[in-house]
Amino acid sequence: MFTVCALYHFTRFDNHAALRAPLLELCLSEGVTGTLLLAHEGINGTIAGPKKGIEAAIRHIQSLPGCADLEWKLSTAAEKPFPRMKVKLKKEIVTLGQPNVDPTAHVGNYVDPADWNELIKSPDVVTIDTRNDYEVAIGTFQGAIDPETASFRDFPAWWDENKERFHNKRVAMFCTGGIRCEKSTNFLMSQGVEDVYHLKGGILKYLEEVPQEESTWGGECFVFDGRVSVGHGLKEGPHILCHACRRPILPEDQERQGYEAGVSCHQCVDDYSEADKARFRERQKQMMLARQRGEQHIIGVD
Repeated sequence: MFTVCALYHFTRFDNHAALRAPLLELCLSEGVTGTLLLAHEGINGTIAGPKKGIEAAIRHIQSLPGCADLEWKLSTAAEKPFPRMKVKLKKEIVTLGQPNVDPTAHVGNYVDPADWNELIKSPDVVTIDTRNDYEVAIGTFQGAIDPETASFRDFPAWWDENKERFHNKRVAMFCTGGIRCEKSTNFLMSQGVEDVYHLKGGILKYLEEVPQEESTWGGECFVFDGRVSVGHGLKEGPHILCHACRRPILPEDQERQGYEAGVSCHQCVDDYSEADKARFRERQKQMMLARQRGEQHIIGVD
């Protein structure tokens, strides 16, 4: 059993590049895999490994400048969720593309999972899912608005086109673990929206703490690791990943027209050229040969 740790923290790193090598070395020495992003604005990512290894990684991150009050969420996976460990340097730890957005200055009102249902049922509240379209497709909260964005960077433009729909409304926002809402609520406040709320700890914390019989969540929550999706109690969901388009599919979708293992699924069969598909088939062939040799062919799920 592997311990999975999702974390993020906004703080000012004066020299984030200098933090990379010691962090990577620590994770490798502790048998921890996954991806961590470092930027001037902080740290973000998901890692997995033995419990002691995750605890060591958390202690190391807490020792970084401004990270003493780091928060994280733990869950488990039956199989290794990540093939390797990566620490990447980025301009943003979650990309909104709005240079004036600063979550360390101010954000919306945090709402505990236990109080979320009451808030989003209020008639003067509009609930917005800030995740990407393929994430929303497999699960969301009842009555939530789907902006149908392909990436978080598209959210500001969507808001500008739709803001008049939400005049005189309180806005409640949510995402997987909470990090996107740190930026999206700050962005809305900069746009003059006064009453902005977001789900503390995100969907993952809600699914962990709120009993299923009291839940207003429907479906599964997409996660960026080998589990692909989780449900109530953070139990692993039924989804698998199409390794061509990286979207989640159900096992029965493998029987649908357009599915070819490692090459395409019903969602992306028309999105790639024959040259692309030939390249994917070669990759799939190398994966099969690696398995036959008892090796792991890394294509990456992170």
